[in-house]
Amino acid sequence: MAPFDRNDVTPMAASRSIPNTLTIAGSDPSGGAGIQADLKTLSALGTYATSVITALTAQNTRGVTGVHPVPAGFIAAQLETLLDDIAIDAVKIGMVASHEVAEVIREGLASRRPGWIVLDPVMVAKSGDILVDDAGIAAVRECLVPLADLVTPNLPEAAVLLDCPVPQDRAGMEALAPGLRALGAGAVLLKGGHLRGERCPDLLIEGDTLHWLEGTRITTGNLHGTGCTLSSAITARLALGDAPRDAVAAAKAWLSRALEESHRLDVGQGHGPVHHFHAWW
Repeated sequence: MAPFDRNDVTPMAASRSIPNTLTIAGSDPSGGAGIQADLKTLSALGTYATSVITALTAQNTRGVTGVHPVPAGFIAAQLETLLDDIAIDAVKIGMVASHEVAEVIREGLASRRPGWIVLDPVMVAKSGDILVDDAGIAAVRECLVPLADLVTPNLPEAAVLLDCPVPQDRAGMEALAPGLRALGAGAVLLKGGHLRGERCPDLLIEGDTLHWLEGTRITTGNLHGTGCTLSSAITARLALGDAPRDAVAAAKAWLSRALEESHRLDVGQGHGPVHHFHAWW
């Protein structure tokens, strides 16, 4: 398959005072991750949020007990119907488990491309378990990464994409930059939360430029959906007009506050959610 050429289409410019955003992801009944976390984040940051659901799950704060994928044809119908009516300024793509679904998303977005496409390649659970099979990994790598303006893998996900060991330090993160660039995305945010220590450094790779974004590790058990939430926050900031580096910095700061305020929530008996509406209530 030829790599996607983002110069082949003209992105929609955000011309509305309140931009429209889209999340393409699975549902989380507990509200901490997936579509629910995305909609909360996109709304809290001042955009009008829409959604296309790729899977239903049975899960709570303690884990996932079942997954019911939505057929690719119906995902295509959701996306086509939505884009026929609503101009989308920025879209976030979450977990995609099959090549067929990846192709559907690629075709739908390539024909009526939003101004920004952010891909959160959800492939590895916090336990270290691989969530998708080889075909799913290939689908993300071949169909969706080249389509994206920004990809936001954590360290295990980047290692899966490149079929290499997981980096253990900053030097190891920087060493992945050439391989991640070669996958074809506009830019890559390599998240360093899996490194040990008091800091959570992320590495933004824009062409030949490497930019470190620092963060303080926040001690909390309410970490459910942090990856979904961060990628959605970046999507919202891009829709609102931020440049990628500014969008990432603003999203990181907002997520840090959401983690700090998460103790105000009392949700479940496992890993609780961040406080998406910390600035509102």
